[in-house]
Amino acid sequence: MPSARETELLEAAYRYVLTHGLADVSLRPLAAAIGSSTRVLLYLFGSKEGLVRALLARARADELALLADIGTGPGVIARLWEWLSTPAHRPLLTLWLEAYARSLVEPDGPWSGFARATVEDWLEVLRVSQPADLRDTPAGLVERTRELALLRGALLDLLATGDEQRVSAALA
Repeated sequence: MPSARETELLEAAYRYVLTHGLADVSLRPLAAAIGSSTRVLLYLFGSKEGLVRALLARARADELALLADIGTGPGVIARLWEWLSTPAHRPLLTLWLEAYARSLVEPDGPWSGFARATVEDWLEVLRVSQPADLRDTPAGLVERTRELALLRGALLDLLATGDEQRVSAALA
């Protein structure tokens, strides 16, 4: 169980990377920005990689909380898109995209498994939203995969262009 100080610093570091990104984060500027020192961060998280893993776990916790609150059944895609396209969520989604891409190009680093885990999380949300007779069939998996691909593609487009109206119209 993390200490109160570790939790406090993790939350501060998480707020920092939501604004500044994670890929090129350096411990010294991060520590200064969150009122700590590199020595304390290394003590609490073991290494920079340990801190990155903790930050990715924290981001994934936000993602899982979203998925738990989205509900099931008809309209889940529309509810997911409504959440994804909300401007207030762009920092988290940009961080998610950064971590997703890094886990693909650096599969042995602290990003290891992030992309696969997030795909599995989203596929499960889509699975439980399907009718029971489709849920555990090959056709159900194909449908979930298509829906996830559509959402992820739309999200990439939205993050690249900021054109929420055009992208949302395409999904409607």
